[in-house]
Amino acid sequence: MLRVGLTGGIGSGKTAVTELLDELGAVVVDADLLAREVVEPGTDGLSEVVATFGTGVLDADGALDRQALAKVVFDDPAARARLEAVVHPRVRRRAAEIEAAADDTAIVVHSIPLLVETGQADRFDVVVVVDVPEELQVERLTGLRGMSEQEARSRIAAQATREQRLAAADVVVDNSGTVDDLRHRVTEVFARLQAQRGM
Repeated sequence: MLRVGLTGGIGSGKTAVTELLDELGAVVVDADLLAREVVEPGTDGLSEVVATFGTGVLDADGALDRQALAKVVFDDPAARARLEAVVHPRVRRRAAEIEAAADDTAIVVHSIPLLVETGQADRFDVVVVVDVPEELQVERLTGLRGMSEQEARSRIAAQATREQRLAAADVVVDNSGTVDDLRHRVTEVFARLQAQRGM
């Protein structure tokens, strides 16, 4: 088994790369999806979030209101740390379960937005970083996600710097081009991972 950590800044296109690797045959463990799963209605994760932050982080249906929660934790490092203490251990447990169920010869890609920030780079055989210039991140966040420029820059500033992510990378996927460019690059990277697994 080859264990790959995949990361990239917000708006870099990490999700697109994850989907392409999935299509190519990797076993994908997506921390973003698991972070949603562990706080779904009825989970102990959601109960703990509500116990920590109050019922104001729930929507009318009793599900987690992610925007309301983001407003509470985004500019408050202590609040964000409390949220991460609820979510991260549960995500890691689920990720370990998925990996354990994979074939011994699989390429298992853990897509982790905060891989560098949480000091996890050394847990993987290979670290792949999806990279774009900051201005392109801003452009995508304002154009595709409807953020203001200030909000986009604030989100980017809350993550590791581009330089910090690149310093942790074994492989860099440049996603500043077209969708076809990205598909070509990811296909190359997957072939390299297959070769490395076969060593």
